[in-house]
Amino acid sequence: MRPEAYPRPTAMVEGTPSLAAAARGLRDGTLTAVSLARDALARIAATDPVIRAFVRLDPTAALAHAARADAELAGGHDRGPLHGIPTAIKDIFDVAGWPTTCNSRTRPDTPAAEDAAVVARLRAGGAVILGKLETYEFALGGPTQEARFPPARNPRDPGRIPGGSSSGSAAAVAAGMIRMAPGSCTAGSIRGPAAWCGIVGLKPTLGRVSCRGAFPLAPTLDHVGPLAWSVEDAAIALGVMAGHDPRDEASVDRPVPDYRARLGDGVEALRIGVPRHFFAASPLLAPEARDAIEAAIDYLRAAGATVTDVTLPDYDLFLAVNRVIMTAEALAIHAPALRRGPRGFAPITARRFAAGVAISAADYLDALRLRRDLTAALDGVMQGADLLLTAISLDVAPVAAVGAEPTAWPLQASPFNVTGHPAMSVPAGFGRGGMPLAVQIVGRPFDEETVLRAGHVLERAFARDETKEKNEETSA
Repeated sequence: MRPEAYPRPTAMVEGTPSLAAAARGLRDGTLTAVSLARDALARIAATDPVIRAFVRLDPTAALAHAARADAELAGGHDRGPLHGIPTAIKDIFDVAGWPTTCNSRTRPDTPAAEDAAVVARLRAGGAVILGKLETYEFALGGPTQEARFPPARNPRDPGRIPGGSSSGSAAAVAAGMIRMAPGSCTAGSIRGPAAWCGIVGLKPTLGRVSCRGAFPLAPTLDHVGPLAWSVEDAAIALGVMAGHDPRDEASVDRPVPDYRARLGDGVEALRIGVPRHFFAASPLLAPEARDAIEAAIDYLRAAGATVTDVTLPDYDLFLAVNRVIMTAEALAIHAPALRRGPRGFAPITARRFAAGVAISAADYLDALRLRRDLTAALDGVMQGADLLLTAISLDVAPVAAVGAEPTAWPLQASPFNVTGHPAMSVPAGFGRGGMPLAVQIVGRPFDEETVLRAGHVLERAFARDETKEKNEETSA
């Protein structure tokens, strides 16, 4: 199957409305929630046999919920911008009445007693849940046929991986099956798949969205956020997902703004720092990815921002801290099951858990101390910068090597899981084989609004470039 068999989601808007456009259609009477659900189910039937994003589908319940959404909207009961919008849930989040398998043979088929916090918020907002989406085993393993379900494929080219661990979420959104999905992120599992599938992935500030009811990977690093077609759609989704959860001790009690309200404010007079040393010397950096970052810098300057280079601690320090904390905390969670024997786990997952055995308590405490230092260093740099612009995808998505342990993936996401700052992946054109590239925008804690503003500027600028190139090709 050729990559062009599945167009970029922004191009799909011509035939299928974005989340924002669908919400408008539901209110002006040109769309119904039932028609949206039926269309989504038809797309899943047509594309998922190749993409394999879904591990569970419940059309009967989805259509019943869609019909209820139509009745509520017709009766004047409007739950918000996701009312009647189809979505699906990464299979590490509890959904009442369904098992949470985490893509592992070690998990029982016992139905969850209640919804995860983010699922409850989506339901309260009127979203129509179609089913559950593939993930790497316990959000830690890799793409392997030896997990409970086969790995999802990249809709741009099914011979390439979509990234993990929110692999099914990114693939389903990028293939146009749904418009948005919640993902989880411990070392880049929202932004990485978004970058490689050509969609938007937003990791909000640590504590902005509750993790309650999501099976933990590393509780002090775990984040929850949306994957969506566009920056506007991500803003809409975050507005529903965010908010204080008194049952989650890591949840932060802060007001949730209207994230769409300032999307069009632009970046004039904003100060944007570029930690060029993070990515410029990496042997994994492809020329197209370097050019995409430079183009993003040019676009931001043209829009009125001041862009200058900044210096952060070495990237490898952030990476090491993330790996030590993540591996140690993951091992602590799964140690009882591993003591019973690793045979139920996929080999790639068992190997990653086993790496935690070599981490001592002193190593873990040192990593926590260094984490505080690195966070303070980033906060210090951002006293003189409103945002950072940096790499997320150093290259296009790799060709699938199912079951192989990657030595290094061309992604740079984990520093901002370490520090907890909000970070977003935004599509930035295409590289080899028409595969997506992306850049990353990082903001101050709880300033997702400014991250979204800059992302909106870049999204529109890259889209204009793509349209211009297509027109030139057509005229030639």
